[in-house]
Amino acid sequence: MKEYTGDRIRNVAIVGHGGAGTTSVTEALLYRSGAISRMCKVEDGATTTDYEPEEIKRGVSVNATLAPVEWRDTKINFIDTPGFADFVAEVKGAFRAVDSALIVVCATSGVQVGTEQCWKLAEEAHLPRIIFVNKMDRENADFDSILDNLRAKIGKRVLPLQLPLGKEADFCGVIDLYKMKAYKANGNDSIEMDIPEDMLEYAKEAHEKMVEAAVEADDDCMMRYLEGETISDEEIMDCLIKGIRQAIIFPVLCGSAYKDIGLGRVMNAIIDFTYPAILNDFVVTNPETEEEEIRDANAPMAALVFKTTSDPFVGRLSFFRVFSGTIKSDSMVYNASREKEERIGGIFTMRGKTQIPMKEVVAGDIGVTTKLQFTSTGDTLSDKNSPVLFAPIAFPLPMYTRAIYAKKKGEEEKIATALNRLMDEDPTIIVTKNSVTKETLVSGMGDQHIEIIMERMKRKFGVEADLRAPIVEYRETIRGTAEVEGKHKKQSGGHGQYGHVVIKMEPLPPGEGFEFVDKIFGGAVPRQYIPAVEKGMRESMEHGILAGYPVVDVRITLLDGSYHTVDSSEMAFKIASNMAFKKAMEQAKPVLMEPVYNLDVYCAESMMGDVIGDLNSKRGRILGMQSLEDGMGCVKAQVPYAEISEYAVDLRALTQGLGTFEMKFDHYEDVPMKMAEKIIAEAKEAQ
Repeated sequence: MKEYTGDRIRNVAIVGHGGAGTTSVTEALLYRSGAISRMCKVEDGATTTDYEPEEIKRGVSVNATLAPVEWRDTKINFIDTPGFADFVAEVKGAFRAVDSALIVVCATSGVQVGTEQCWKLAEEAHLPRIIFVNKMDRENADFDSILDNLRAKIGKRVLPLQLPLGKEADFCGVIDLYKMKAYKANGNDSIEMDIPEDMLEYAKEAHEKMVEAAVEADDDCMMRYLEGETISDEEIMDCLIKGIRQAIIFPVLCGSAYKDIGLGRVMNAIIDFTYPAILNDFVVTNPETEEEEIRDANAPMAALVFKTTSDPFVGRLSFFRVFSGTIKSDSMVYNASREKEERIGGIFTMRGKTQIPMKEVVAGDIGVTTKLQFTSTGDTLSDKNSPVLFAPIAFPLPMYTRAIYAKKKGEEEKIATALNRLMDEDPTIIVTKNSVTKETLVSGMGDQHIEIIMERMKRKFGVEADLRAPIVEYRETIRGTAEVEGKHKKQSGGHGQYGHVVIKMEPLPPGEGFEFVDKIFGGAVPRQYIPAVEKGMRESMEHGILAGYPVVDVRITLLDGSYHTVDSSEMAFKIASNMAFKKAMEQAKPVLMEPVYNLDVYCAESMMGDVIGDLNSKRGRILGMQSLEDGMGCVKAQVPYAEISEYAVDLRALTQGLGTFEMKFDHYEDVPMKMAEKIIAEAKEAQ
């Protein structure tokens, strides 16, 4: 591959709903540009960008994969991204490395959940977007209805620059509305021809609408157009470029990846309409002054690591986008995020899994290096004499949690190591240890995400594990008061054992935990044994009498007791305390409590009724509703955790994948009697 300067580089994320054909489009672009000699299908499991076993098995993209091509003396770094919500982190990372997005829409399915999610993310990232309507050769493909669908779901600013030539199986090329010519596919090329008579009127109307939309991007051209002046083709092109780059016009192109129609025109549009990689200024923070600075491509070296992965043969791979300066092989860089120096060994780009060596990565380009010691996804690499920090990549919080158990005894350490390595690759994986249930919990974006984590763990680290629903952290407490005594007396030759306490147990307000009060007068229980009494109570609280869950929110007052000068000991008083505790719990109206979480559910306003109905069926309390922008709403509720351990799966099914949620522990409350009986019975059976 030739070396290119930043003005001859474009960085583009290919995004869309799963199944719209992002991988097929990437494969067709690689083939059309000559980067690969044979075009493979997703179902064959041999495409350039879906090469991981998990992707081949499922026939869907799981990773954001780099695929550079050369076209018209320009390097285009395509990044093929996954279309399913479980892998949104890959899209978020890719969007920080690119300057525009190619949104792939299926000509029969139109705008789907994934399309809207990608659009929203691109909007947040302020990226120019080109829409490519794929699969125009399919039965029931209808370009006009897709345009209506796009305008309804995405907005009025979508603007067709092409019309299809032929329909369904007869689709054979495109009509260029700017040049007002038809182009019929002919192998890897096309034949220019006049627009067919039956399409001419329609094409003229569409051309006029294109001119109207284009001149809106430039005040001077718009005034002249409204006054009846003719706007030249060059001026129309300048207006289109301006409107597309400012994300006020979203051009729509059409074609078929399978038939290799329209792909060359997609690359032409990317080169003509989107920003060269060095045209955009970028914002960084100066770590010394903690103030934001705006820099351009001529500033000292600054790069962002947007993806980390590990290869069983090569080791750790770090993908980075250089925004200014140059990164050369065998050089030192400064990781400003970790305040550490890193040695850059060899640098290369990747086309799928194939490495292509590079001498240097210039401003605007994307590169890969191996074995960085301290660097993770989201870190900034910069010049040590001029350090800067990019804003971290905002990854979504995980929504689905499972408890993980080793399949073979003694492999717990291996699992911990494997999960740490996988967390390094994927920032949406969070692993925690629950100190109460002693379970290791792995959290991800959904059930499919967690499944793939398990498969990768087996493939890359040779370790297998079982997944289970996490144990609900129930608690036990009391609602009444009891005054009891506990006496431990044992005689068996020589020294015996004697401990005797009288205690009062009473409830505390929620969240108060445990309080021990010493009310001993006159040495009924000697001072040296009182810490043993408190310790005995604390140990007893670890396992309540109902179902063995920790006891909370109780006050225990030591009222009285007695001792034996020879037989009393700390151990005897601990045992007596334990006996008294159990007796008091039985008499003080013990209850089982469950954790209740605050749940904020974000979904389309039209779906809020369904969400509320579902939460009511899960014993939820609706606290309120809120209208947000773009027809979205938020339902606020409190729901017992036992009902929402699978909520990521439930909500996705309920909202066709559009809903998201955030949850946070709030408080404990009593479990309903019938449920408590069942939980207690199950716990006793398990014991």
